[in-house]
Amino acid sequence: MHKNLVDLNLDDLKKCLPEQLQKQSVTAVLLALGSNYQADTHLPHVRKRLATLGQIQLSTAFQNPDFTASLEQPKPDYTNQCVYIALTPAMTLQQLQQTFKQYERECHRQRSTERQTPVKKVTMDIDILLIQTVLNKNSLSDKQTSKPSRQWIIMADRYPLKAHETAGVKELIADASSTVAP
Repeated sequence: MHKNLVDLNLDDLKKCLPEQLQKQSVTAVLLALGSNYQADTHLPHVRKRLATLGQIQLSTAFQNPDFTASLEQPKPDYTNQCVYIALTPAMTLQQLQQTFKQYERECHRQRSTERQTPVKKVTMDIDILLIQTVLNKNSLSDKQTSKPSRQWIIMADRYPLKAHETAGVKELIADASSTVAP
């Protein structure tokens, strides 16, 4: 189903800061979702909204302890999940970021309140890990090519990925590889 994930090697990807890619047209995206407050409500809502953007593929939802928790200050566990979306139609990275912020607001995410309290209640966090862009120009000349090539780019501000993000992305890659006929 998602053959453009096949052979994706995270170690070989170009890394760019999101600020450098704002106007870049994105044809597919890999996301990390996270919630430590009412995840059973907010994750299904966001998955439904994400499905309106194109074909989606989901990793297993992982429950993880908050890495900033301590014995002195326990914190709620996070539920994390990775999502692949083949966008239809393509969107700019800037449009995607605005869309995902809106989805977080729909889940009543309040970043200002989170900053003021030691134990953050995160209803929904949507992070862009990787984007797929289309290169329409031949690298040896400025002529348009008849067959555009696709390129995955990892968001430099998210690299290296957290353990649960790496696990989710690798699961999505493995699922894509197993569904493609040899």
